[in-house]
Amino acid sequence: MLKPLLNRAVVKMIEGEETTNSGIILSSSSKESQHIAEVIEVGPGKIVDGKLEEMCVKKGDKVVINKYSGTEVKYEGEDYIILKQDDILAIIE
Repeated sequence: MLKPLLNRAVVKMIEGEETTNSGIILSSSSKESQHIAEVIEVGPGKIVDGKLEEMCVKKGDKVVINKYSGTEVKYEGEDYIILKQDDILAIIE
């Protein structure tokens, strides 16, 4: 498994819905690009003023990320993004 360092997280993009609430099937060109991902793994955090500042997100969280953030990697046939905690905009509850 990928284990991120410091204040980085490994996320996997969540595919957008293919049908609307009313049951209309969307083509791939009409789907709105979403930037929602699931956190797969998190690093320990970063050291600030000699103390470890833990990550705000945890494994399994659904998050909104910056559009062009992180580094895309392929690991064991799966696509992931490794990004800094600063590139995570919100946690979806």
